[in-house]
Amino acid sequence: MTFNVLPRGHEGDLLKETERIEMDADAIQKAIRRMAHEIIERHPSLETLVLAGIPTRGVEVARRLVEHIEKIEHRRPFLATLDISMHRDDLSTRGKVTVPVPTQLPVDLDGRALVIVDDVFFTGRSCRAALDALASFGRPSQIQLAVLVDRGHRELPIRADFVGKNLPTSRRERIRVRFETLDHVPDSVKVVTP
Repeated sequence: MTFNVLPRGHEGDLLKETERIEMDADAIQKAIRRMAHEIIERHPSLETLVLAGIPTRGVEVARRLVEHIEKIEHRRPFLATLDISMHRDDLSTRGKVTVPVPTQLPVDLDGRALVIVDDVFFTGRSCRAALDALASFGRPSQIQLAVLVDRGHRELPIRADFVGKNLPTSRRERIRVRFETLDHVPDSVKVVTP
């Protein structure tokens, strides 16, 4: 499929990009269900576990993981939101600035296992920013990372503990994750090539 897209700040310019669907709604659900099972295997004390989503789509992935875990085990880990916007190291180079979403932690993190959840794992810098943001909220006993898509190209020595799909990409490609609950279009993961 080829779509014509006018990017922000380039009104009048016509840019062609191609999109390739890598995961549809069913594939996303299966990946999240498998990740939920993996989290359960590694965390027998689910009542003390915290899943902290990075806004915006990381929060949605975390919410779905919590729901799947609860369906499987009839026990529910805590769901949190972890804002990293002021801890990013690329604020001066980002084209658009994200609106801060308040960090919401339902419990004290001291001594608890914590899983940071994001939609796409790329350079590792978002995870590093999440670790910086967490520093002022306590000292978890363990911190892990769960991502829906790992696209490679790490710039920091960080790896994901739970991965929905490994999706090798070129640096010029982008990954576009959409959720019906947020974007009002069917759930999908697409590779976008400019």
